[in-house]
Amino acid sequence: MSTDSAATPASRIADGYAVDGQALELGTVVVDGAADPTAQIRIPLATVNRHGLVAGATGTGKTKTLQLIAEQLSAAGVPVLMADVKGDLSGLSKPGEGDDRTAARAHDTGDTWEPTAFPVEFLSLGTDGVGVPIRATVASFGPVLLSKVLGLNTTQESTLGLIFHWAKERNYPLVTLANLRDAITHLTSDEGKEDLKSLGGVSSTTAGVILRALVNLEGEGGDTFFGEPKLDPNDLLRVEQGRGIISLLEFGGQSLRPVIFSTFLMWLLADLFTVLPEVGDVDKPKLVFFFDEAHLLFADASKAFLEQVEQTVKLIRSKGVGVFFCTQLPTDLPNDVLSQLGARIQHALRAFTPDDQKALSRTVRTYPKTDVYDLESALTSLGIGEAVVTVLSEKGSPTPVAWTRMRVPRSLMASIGNDAIGSAAKDSPLQAKYGQTVSQPAQPSAPPAAPPQAQSDYPPVPANDPVPPMPEPAEPAGPRGPSMWEEVLQNPTVKSGINTAIREAVKGIFGGTGRRRRK
Repeated sequence: MSTDSAATPASRIADGYAVDGQALELGTVVVDGAADPTAQIRIPLATVNRHGLVAGATGTGKTKTLQLIAEQLSAAGVPVLMADVKGDLSGLSKPGEGDDRTAARAHDTGDTWEPTAFPVEFLSLGTDGVGVPIRATVASFGPVLLSKVLGLNTTQESTLGLIFHWAKERNYPLVTLANLRDAITHLTSDEGKEDLKSLGGVSSTTAGVILRALVNLEGEGGDTFFGEPKLDPNDLLRVEQGRGIISLLEFGGQSLRPVIFSTFLMWLLADLFTVLPEVGDVDKPKLVFFFDEAHLLFADASKAFLEQVEQTVKLIRSKGVGVFFCTQLPTDLPNDVLSQLGARIQHALRAFTPDDQKALSRTVRTYPKTDVYDLESALTSLGIGEAVVTVLSEKGSPTPVAWTRMRVPRSLMASIGNDAIGSAAKDSPLQAKYGQTVSQPAQPSAPPAAPPQAQSDYPPVPANDPVPPMPEPAEPAGPRGPSMWEEVLQNPTVKSGINTAIREAVKGIFGGTGRRRRK
């Protein structure tokens, strides 16, 4: 193949990835099995908050790609949060070990490879893991996400929402699973019959199903995750000596229910939306999330849950937060989410069954047209550590499809072991803040009665139900000047109030806490 930059297909593809600002270097273009070290493939750092997808079959190199991207984000001063499903990503904290294969891949990708360690914070959900324990309160988690963790159906999810609303009206704190269990136990008891009846549409049978699901979750160790002190999302935004801290969420006692991890990340994402200011388009993101095993987030999810996830992913971009989903098949993600992902890094797919072939065909249709590759053939022929890539350019347009030989991560591509993780967690500055669970005061056997409220001509609206829209004002006939409403809406103070209302609405999606943003 010619190396003439003006003539080779590889160089023409690479021209579409040229950038003026900072970028994440992925690798080099492969055409007809040969890599061109001068044809570099990269993601502009300014477009990382347009989100992305890393997909591929087991053993094709997805985890190493996540490691490669996380390293470069950290080096650029961008904090990262990612779930370490298999434990391999703990190697980010240690420099890599070079060998002949590393040298060969560095040559192919035009990389001046040097072993490098990165700042890592090891976190664990609850107290069963080896990292710094982090928690959420039941109230802040909200009924929609908790229903996902409990595996509730739509009817049961609605019932749980009413129970949350009832507890809020009674000023009954829902901090731990035990608090919620006690509330439901009261509602299903003889003493709580009147309270249960006041909820309307809540049967004791449905409440009993939710109660059993809570008991099962507690038995699997889920009770250690819900409590105080609750994680402050600002602790994920730290930078150390110009490098972003990589927060790794380690698996612990909740390994039997991994959906907790992906759902917890979604809670954090919604919580961050209420904390971070609007920044619009920025030179680099404020934080990047990696959702590994993303199919767990969407499998068997209710329509309300899916709509709220889609809305949060769409809106969080304006806060300077990037989200990367990692899964085996792009079809694991809803189309409305998939359409919002600007970067596609697709490792090899396997097409052994008719369903696999259908998924392959659907994947091909999500890529721009290319006259260099037969994409169906390419996606099943990729080697380990190779991927078909397209991203958004600095101008916001899709780049040419590129068969890419990925660079080698500079950190250790293996686990550092539980002993080293535990030692690092003990030395963490977060240990003093989150290391000990705050004991909850004993709750009364029956929640307090609802405080008296002023009478209203309108029926009460449950917390999770949308408020009906205002009727459209009647339009006067004939020409007119600016109406009173138009003049009011043009007032800067009113505009600010409207923006605040929008933030509050999004905060309510997943039961946000209403914490004020730090100055």
